[in-house]
Amino acid sequence: MSGSSSVTAMKKVVQQLRLEARLNRIKVSQAAADLKQFCLQNAQHDPLLTGVSSSTNPFRPQKVCSFL
Repeated sequence: MSGSSSVTAMKKVVQQLRLEARLNRIKVSQAAADLKQFCLQNAQHDPLLTGVSSSTNPFRPQKVCSFL
């Protein structure tokens, strides 16, 4: 029984390797250039770079309301 399960496991491995071999790949340098371009294009919308206005910040300290 262990021989047939071993063969089945190896068939799954071969099938996975064939699937991965068919994937189209790009060079790391091209992926890095694309990522850099994307970051530069979207930098003006990034709140970590531009900051968040106090009126739209959901984490701003709540104002205390007091009656005189």
